[in-house]
Amino acid sequence: MLITLCYIYLWMRFQRRYASVIRDALRGLSGGHRGFTFRQQSTSSPQSSGDTLLLQLGDRGVFITEPQVCEDLSRWTVLSSSLAPGGGVESVSFLIEASSSSSSSSRAPLSPHRSSTEVLNWSDLCLPLACSPGQPYRAVAETSLENFSRLGVAFMEDRLRMENGLIPAKITSVSLREAALQELIQSQQRRRLSAPQQHPEPQSEHQHMDGHHLHLSSCTECLELENSTILSVRCASVENIPDLPEDCSTEPEQEPGPQCAHGKPPNVLVYTDGCEQQFQKIRSLLAECVDTERYTVYHLQPQQALSEPWLENTLLLVLAPEHPVPLPPPLQLRFLSYLSQGGRLLGLCCSLCPAGLTLRPRAPPHPQLCTLSFTRADSSQLRLSVVSSGSVFERDGGGGGQVELWGQISGQEMAIVRVTHGPDSGEAILCQVRLDSAPAPHHLSGTQSCSELETSDALRYQVLTEILTSLGLSCGRSQVLPHTPIHLLTTHPELKASFVRWLRAQVCVSGGVVRLPECVLKVCWSAQECVEVCDGELVLHTDPPACFSELFSLQTYTHHLQTQRLGRTVLYTDVTSSTMDLLDGVMMDAPQEVGLIAIAARQTQGKGRGGNAWLSPPGCAMFTLHLQLPVSSRLGQRISFLQHLTALAVVEAVRTLPGYEGVELRLKWPNDIYYRDQVKLGGVLIRSSVMGHTFNLRIGCGFNVSNSQPTVCVNDAVRAQGCGLPELTPEQLMGRCVTLLERYIEEFQRSGHTHLLTRYYTHWLHGGSSVRLWSEDGPSARVLGLDDCGFLQVECEDGEVVSLQPDGNSFDMMKNLLLTKTS
Repeated sequence: MLITLCYIYLWMRFQRRYASVIRDALRGLSGGHRGFTFRQQSTSSPQSSGDTLLLQLGDRGVFITEPQVCEDLSRWTVLSSSLAPGGGVESVSFLIEASSSSSSSSRAPLSPHRSSTEVLNWSDLCLPLACSPGQPYRAVAETSLENFSRLGVAFMEDRLRMENGLIPAKITSVSLREAALQELIQSQQRRRLSAPQQHPEPQSEHQHMDGHHLHLSSCTECLELENSTILSVRCASVENIPDLPEDCSTEPEQEPGPQCAHGKPPNVLVYTDGCEQQFQKIRSLLAECVDTERYTVYHLQPQQALSEPWLENTLLLVLAPEHPVPLPPPLQLRFLSYLSQGGRLLGLCCSLCPAGLTLRPRAPPHPQLCTLSFTRADSSQLRLSVVSSGSVFERDGGGGGQVELWGQISGQEMAIVRVTHGPDSGEAILCQVRLDSAPAPHHLSGTQSCSELETSDALRYQVLTEILTSLGLSCGRSQVLPHTPIHLLTTHPELKASFVRWLRAQVCVSGGVVRLPECVLKVCWSAQECVEVCDGELVLHTDPPACFSELFSLQTYTHHLQTQRLGRTVLYTDVTSSTMDLLDGVMMDAPQEVGLIAIAARQTQGKGRGGNAWLSPPGCAMFTLHLQLPVSSRLGQRISFLQHLTALAVVEAVRTLPGYEGVELRLKWPNDIYYRDQVKLGGVLIRSSVMGHTFNLRIGCGFNVSNSQPTVCVNDAVRAQGCGLPELTPEQLMGRCVTLLERYIEEFQRSGHTHLLTRYYTHWLHGGSSVRLWSEDGPSARVLGLDDCGFLQVECEDGEVVSLQPDGNSFDMMKNLLLTKTS
């Protein structure tokens, strides 16, 4: 009691040092016979007579309590396979309770003591072990004493956040009985692994599950720009650039703004147990059912599933192994954790069984043709012939989520089910019939005909569409667009004449065509000329008609382009694979004075960093600019700055317009454009080569201007201002962007980077942010800014300053974490 009174005195004497009070109190009480609780005063948990109030901020209090033991976990869901509690003096186990925003109408307003520092995600500071969905949501986790105090301080300051909009209401230190944890994981495994004949799976070497974001060192994203950099800088790894999730979900208290339709980026992950052929098959199947301009489909490898932080940034997870073999327990736990955090999952003949379900082999157990009766959303029935997996579902009497029967075979056997675990958890639709492939003629029985299979194949797509729509995807087969002719446009006739002379010389030495790596261009020199093309060939019109396209206004682009050279000669097409491809190969030798730029209204294979896809629907500004720089020039010596200058030009193309200064476009290192700190709406990709003493550069840029799908766009951000500002167009912003980029390059060459960095930092998201070097458990550091070479500069705890370059391994495609570089 005397210690408690001393801490209360310190609080009264030094109010702004409550963080130290909490930390010191925890250290003083650790290993003793008292517990520690952070909670809202309005929480329904009654205060025990043995509880002692240590301090209070607004509606939140810190209490010293009687020790609590967490024993009964029989109804809980495992979140990690590393379940042995630490038990050390510096290790703390705790129970966190939370409720959903929808059920927390009585939540008090934000604490007046809320700090202006960063919002913390609770799972970044601990290892979640198990959870109990429902109201209230409860989870057990383990962390260090230092991180437990950080969690407590963040809770008191109302800046502690949980997934899926959950609002933490209480954090209590507990004593975990190791036997209860082991019993929990064993019982979960018994319920998940249903086939008695299965063979034991080899234990994965990766034991950490969802609580820790482990990073693969095998990611091989290569940014050629940095490969050409002259100055070598010490390589390091930085993890958790804070508060910049790829999803665009917002807390209920945030002011309104544009939202991603699904709250997550348009990433669909397909797990096929490492089989590339099966992945290609599933990707083609999805392309037949959904709008491919809204979603990117990635192959999730087994090792990535265990270690990369994909859970929070996946719109849909598809489990479609080539053969219906049991999943290894670590993968089962990983996928169930994704589901428990609100994920959406489609299982195609996989062995995953959430709580409430189990698998039973059919008789006979091998795949065979059967009749599926599927219930649609309007209660109508579809009957079709499908191939069974050899197993069916049964309800698990042990409880669990809500199970809905959507499809059955042989009258009563459960073949397609939907499983949910309350409004705050995820949704899974699991199938034990082969919806990923059509029945083959050898599956026919004596009473069936090939015409029945053709009819069933059409119905199979209807079933898949119904399922994918229920899981939140926009369905409707996208039209496969052919590539369109290329038009040579220019803002000055003399520049066009210079480019045409160069083009004729190229055609003469290459057999009458222009050969690019991705295609062959046949040049049409006049409007009256007719050119026939074959597969892999495109027409380049040097004298296009006045109305060459309804998707691009040369007049608008020219009006806003105020450059001396850059962007003056345009290669425009409605549809192409990528504008990068149009300026590849021989186009890199085009005369520098013409200022060549490639612009497209749509791209079918838009490129992002590290091989990532960039969705490129109409309304997106997409261009690639050709630039040459002397290696010996100021910018040539610091070529990494070019990506920062380009990203800055995109943001200021909007924010320097009168009335648009408040549009919240921001810069995320190294080259992303964000709306606020919520969602990416653009990026920069630069490719370079060195010829003699000259850099040959292709500056690729894409950003959403008027297309609200698949994420958000510039005009969404403009509308969020609520000032009635006119909407902007891609041509307008491309012209302004290229104009500003030319100015920034000239200023850099003349005066260096000092003044430009001042402008850059006004839009930057990372100033003063805390990061970790080398690994998740590595030393913490503070972001200082960009160094003299354009690399990220951080200050370590010991005062050492380290520069981090995005060379080799940059941000992960889904989480935007910088991964460890390996040789």
